[in-house]
Amino acid sequence: MSHYLYGAHVHANGIRQHYLRYGGSGAGRDRRPAVIIVPGITSPAVTWGFVGEQFGRLFDTYVLDVRGRGLSEAADGMDYSLDAQADDLIALVQSLGLGAYIVVGHSMGARIGLRAARKNSQGLERLVLVDPPVSGPGRRAYPAKLSWYVDSMAMARKGCSAQDMRAFCPTWTEEQLQLRAQWLHTCHEPAILASFQGFHTDDVHADLPYLTVPTLLMTAERGDVVQEQDVAEIQQLAAGVSHVRVSGAGHMIPWDNETGFYAAFGDFLGHPLV
Repeated sequence: MSHYLYGAHVHANGIRQHYLRYGGSGAGRDRRPAVIIVPGITSPAVTWGFVGEQFGRLFDTYVLDVRGRGLSEAADGMDYSLDAQADDLIALVQSLGLGAYIVVGHSMGARIGLRAARKNSQGLERLVLVDPPVSGPGRRAYPAKLSWYVDSMAMARKGCSAQDMRAFCPTWTEEQLQLRAQWLHTCHEPAILASFQGFHTDDVHADLPYLTVPTLLMTAERGDVVQEQDVAEIQQLAAGVSHVRVSGAGHMIPWDNETGFYAAFGDFLGHPLV
């Protein structure tokens, strides 16, 4: 049984924002906070649909197309800064009329959630930071190379197959590759370039001391996006942040270990996902 309800648009923070909704308010979900999933730099909402399905079993769940991705507004000259993205998230919550909500952000989405929490935490009950890039001014570079994004997007804009995409994502399943091959072209290159640059110019560590809500930091066992010393620094800057590592997973945690991803939430959301 699918928990997918619909895709929709709102005009919020001056742009068209698209989201996918799972679960709805029935079956006791109205007694729990809504969940907003904010994907990473080149992940349109539809590519997180399988996660939306799982969350939708228990929570009224919204998966966001970040500006410049998927079906949300994109244009040359648009502001693709972290602040603009955070303002989008805050405006989306207000437009949807969500009284209480949880943000689950992956990679770039985690940085968006963190910045939004600093700007306006009204209604925000919990925050989950999934393998957030810890790069920034004076810090080590984000480990992924810009060419990986630019070259794969150029291939997708021309039209490519799942097999073509395997050169960039060799460990993914055929279904995952097919979806990425279908949707990657919707990632507006100026948006990706701006966000990648922001990984190195935005100081998200400065946001951490302002966290006022329970926060879970989830990191990948494989890869070096968030290392042990980074975890220690985050927990020093934001007292009370809990941490869990997902075994056998790289940066794209639910793609590598989907069951482990859901289990890692434990009871943090107020109800276990598995």
